Amino acid sequence: MGPENATPDTKIARRRGYLSVQSRLLIMLLAASLVSTAVVGAVGYISGRESLRAEVVDKLTAMRELRTGEITALLGEVQREAALASNNASARGASVALNAGWEELAQSPLTAAQDAELTGYYSDTFLPRLENLTGEDYGDRAFVPESSEGRTAQYLFTRQDGAADRPAADPGDGSTYTRAYLDADAYFSDLVQTVGYTDVVVTNLDGDVVYTAAGGVDLGSNLSEGPFRESRLAQGIRDVVADNSVDAVVTTDIEEWTPALGFPVMWVVSPIGDDDGITGTIALQVPIQWINDVMTGYGKWQQQGFGTTGETYLAGADRLMRSTSRHLVETPDTYADAVIADGTTAETADRVTTAGGTVLLQPVRGTAVDDAIAGRTGTAISTEYIDGESLAAYAPLEVDGLDWVIVARMDADEAFAPVTDFARTLLVSTLALMLLVSILSLLLSQSFTRPIRRLATAVRRVSDGDYDTRVPDHGNDEFADLARSFNDMAAGLRVRQDLIDHQRTENDRLLRNIMPASLAEKYREGEETLAERHDDVAVVFAEMVGFDDYARTLVGQDEILALNELTRGFDEVAARCGVESVRTLRGGYLASSGLTVPRVDNARRAVEFAVGMRASVERFNTRTGATLDLRVGVDTGSVTSGIVARASLAYDLWGDAFRLASRLRRSGEEPGVFLTDAVRLRVEGLFDLADAGSVEVDGTTTAIWRVV
Repeated sequence: MGPENATPDTKIARRRGYLSVQSRLLIMLLAASLVSTAVVGAVGYISGRESLRAEVVDKLTAMRELRTGEITALLGEVQREAALASNNASARGASVALNAGWEELAQSPLTAAQDAELTGYYSDTFLPRLENLTGEDYGDRAFVPESSEGRTAQYLFTRQDGAADRPAADPGDGSTYTRAYLDADAYFSDLVQTVGYTDVVVTNLDGDVVYTAAGGVDLGSNLSEGPFRESRLAQGIRDVVADNSVDAVVTTDIEEWTPALGFPVMWVVSPIGDDDGITGTIALQVPIQWINDVMTGYGKWQQQGFGTTGETYLAGADRLMRSTSRHLVETPDTYADAVIADGTTAETADRVTTAGGTVLLQPVRGTAVDDAIAGRTGTAISTEYIDGESLAAYAPLEVDGLDWVIVARMDADEAFAPVTDFARTLLVSTLALMLLVSILSLLLSQSFTRPIRRLATAVRRVSDGDYDTRVPDHGNDEFADLARSFNDMAAGLRVRQDLIDHQRTENDRLLRNIMPASLAEKYREGEETLAERHDDVAVVFAEMVGFDDYARTLVGQDEILALNELTRGFDEVAARCGVESVRTLRGGYLASSGLTVPRVDNARRAVEFAVGMRASVERFNTRTGATLDLRVGVDTGSVTSGIVARASLAYDLWGDAFRLASRLRRSGEEPGVFLTDAVRLRVEGLFDLADAGSVEVDGTTTAIWRVV
């Protein structure tokens, strides 16, 4: 079959596994430009992302430090005011007078009617309000003082409203305690009215509460033995008394204070006295709102750079909040659902919304709080009590007497929104640049390879037999030189092909079977030597791999049927590739190209035939489930053909090319198509080849190449 009759399958097989020059050039340009663009984009993204992340972290850290300074300053100011309020003549005088009046109260206990009236205040007024707010039940006399002086003090000055911002009313009993209480109230209630404290509590050294500005049920109680003995206030008073120094100041953690109907309170305690000794203690009840105002920035989160989700809060070692939540302040209707979604119990969320505050109610968790409680300072992406993951800056709060931590947090999505926006912008820009580079690379590659494509098309046409093909040869560059050389080659091939076609016509007339016409003529003339030498012949010698093992699985004539099917497949490939079949073996196949019909491209046809044989075997394997393969040797050169058995008319080949092709097929155990160096030189660029070592034939070492 001549080039002009090449089928589409042959052309596809010829190009299979190759990339065109344009494709390679395009890949090269794209790889260089896209990799450069990607590297620049990646470096820009990493550096930009880290810079933006560092900026966000620094901003949140600055917010934490700002709030730390403000809350520390607030508590420090309260401690100084407590020390000043306790170490002046008014406080010392009030303490001495209250203590003296307290001792006299033991001489005037309440009557039965007065005691019943006091009990009625608890059962009818205080306890119902307390039980309604806390949900707990208390006995009628649970908070009634044990001592008679305590009950008398409550009867005289405990008020139903518990208001500390107005002076106490004179009960009119004329007792020393009443006069001392009213005198002390003139001084201590001024602290409430002018400074803003919620309450002022004064005790004697035995722990008896001898005065409260609010007139609550803690008045008259003994903080060493009474119902409030386990309170933080009681412990703070015991600490300052045990210190026995007028300069001592104790700040207590926030606690739920029963006399304040269970609302959270905080105390700063200082002893009352002078260098001669102390006479009692004073405790200033710090408004929780002061702490909330500092931690919330008076509700101006966005103006202070906290965005829509940022906030700072305080927490104790018990992992409960010590300040209010921004979300509760801004979105009280959705607060419960939000915190429940992040692990808070429904009961706790309901108590928070009912109380209108998160202090001592809302639990907090996560890396930030855990590390801060452990004494570490830093930043982390941490789970919080709300809104899932947050960027948090945390630190322990350095305030004497308080085991608190401070956390500045912001939702991770909002905190890193600039990083996300930057990444999105950079990605879009990089993709746009890559698209532009791809278009430019495509245009450049097309411009560069257009002459090559024209030459490739012309070469394919020539290989298909159109030797009249010409390509434009305008210009003075290398492509023009190549075009002129190609046109000269095509003209020469035209002449040569005309000669070959003429010779083939003559041969076709003489050939009757598989042998050359000259041999046929000699045979007819009765000559004994029926052999001819042929130059420039490609020899293909193939050996089946695995057929013996496969044949053992067959029965009867199935082996012959299998061999026939394989041979038919080889014959079809030979016809398609223009290769002459010489003889068929049980486990092999011998063929040549350029023997009976001279070919200018016999090496290419021989290699295509070898590759096609392996493809035919692969199709047989797919259909039958066999695992056969071929070892094929291909060489080109001189051979001798002839009839080796006159009686049986056996036609065969021998010679150097035959021996080398036969040697190649037995050069190793690995299946494949193996070429000599002479074949490689003729087909290089048409097939992908790999170095397969070398063989030695007749003392000569020949390089082997394998088609991959």
